Amino acid sequence: MHIFPQLRKLEHKYAGELAVVGVHSAKFTAEKDSENVRKAVLRLDIEHPVVNDQDFEIWKQYSVRAWPTLMFIDPQGKLIGKHEGEISLEGFERVLDELVLEFDEQGLLDRRPIEYKLEKEKEWERPLSFPGKVLADESSGRLFIADSNHNRIVVSTLDGDVQTVIGSGDRGLTDGSFDEARFDDPQGLELDGDVLYVADTKNHAIRSVDLAAKTVKTIAGAGEQAHGFHEGGNALSVALNSPWDLTLHEGMLYIAMAGFHQLWKLDLAAGVISPFSGNGRERITDGPHQSAELAQPSGTTTDGSKLYFTDSETSAIRSADLDAAGRVATIVGLHLFEFGDIDGVGDDVRLQHPIGIELYDGVLFIADTYNNKIKKVYPTTRGATSYLGSGSPGRDDGPGASATFHEPAGLSVAAGKLYIADTNNHAIRVADLESGDVSTLELRGL
Repeated sequence: MHIFPQLRKLEHKYAGELAVVGVHSAKFTAEKDSENVRKAVLRLDIEHPVVNDQDFEIWKQYSVRAWPTLMFIDPQGKLIGKHEGEISLEGFERVLDELVLEFDEQGLLDRRPIEYKLEKEKEWERPLSFPGKVLADESSGRLFIADSNHNRIVVSTLDGDVQTVIGSGDRGLTDGSFDEARFDDPQGLELDGDVLYVADTKNHAIRSVDLAAKTVKTIAGAGEQAHGFHEGGNALSVALNSPWDLTLHEGMLYIAMAGFHQLWKLDLAAGVISPFSGNGRERITDGPHQSAELAQPSGTTTDGSKLYFTDSETSAIRSADLDAAGRVATIVGLHLFEFGDIDGVGDDVRLQHPIGIELYDGVLFIADTYNNKIKKVYPTTRGATSYLGSGSPGRDDGPGASATFHEPAGLSVAAGKLYIADTNNHAIRVADLESGDVSTLELRGL
């Protein structure tokens, strides 16, 4: 995901010289499905052809070892270079400038435009576009929806009457009034009275929304993605890396910093941000905060003593003591390449890339994203059971066990109902916690 914004800039700058073909070699089973790949192309706003290399044939032919890998091919079809890992825009601009000059001198560049029929041209305008997270607040009767691909936040009543929209809808990092403000793929939300905090993921920033004054301001992030680990500092001076979810506790805003494979904390009063848990290595290793290893934490919630989080790349549910002298522990999940759809207890449990998490009445509700299910995980017993969803992708309402979802990613409980950001269905689904029945929320006035 980190490579696409940089690659898009190169595609636009070298539109007459550079052609990009994406090769998708999936780790997770759900990522091998071509319809899921198509949804990802739309969600990530990809404008080049993508091949679904579901059996790793192209991966093997090019001797690829890592995600992501870039292969450079000259105008005559010869492989001339390889790069593993994320890219530095400036470094690649220098390389491409040299290559363009070299092949121009040889008369090999063909600058005739290549016309693509983009997947998004087949789509229709819809009220929501790939909503990533949702926050339901019972005391105020409000529902906050991260309308992620529309780059905005939608605020409605709990039953769907839209009250306001935060953000112009244009991609960018701009503070100001609700109409002027710009976001880029907002995800996690946290509410403190009339202040809404937003994990502005692709801006690598944390935003603060004053719901009374109807203004947005940036409170953390330097406006660019960090390219290396660091110890933090002044919140507005340090670069962040894909913040995905937020949880507020006693003046500290805890952040699932997915790109760093860490949990971070923002001291709201002091304006200082720093790593809280995880050493940055992408693995599943329990232990003290400074030595624990996480893998793309994407959802957080708390009971006041522990921070519970989804560790998406290890398909795990884990906890981190809020005490700085505490430790990280795994509730369910084994390692980076152990995943599936199995209920049970402890090490027998299998999830597949869970993203959303919500604590209610001692139970963790989990958006088991790639299994298209909502599950319950019990922290004390390490048990896990399927709760909603048949497992097949779809958008069927009705009894919980037969209802269908498509990569649900956000969860929030209020007034006896579980609100679900059903990302690939572009919808908010609502489950009655007593009956388990699922319905689709109608947003009126959007």
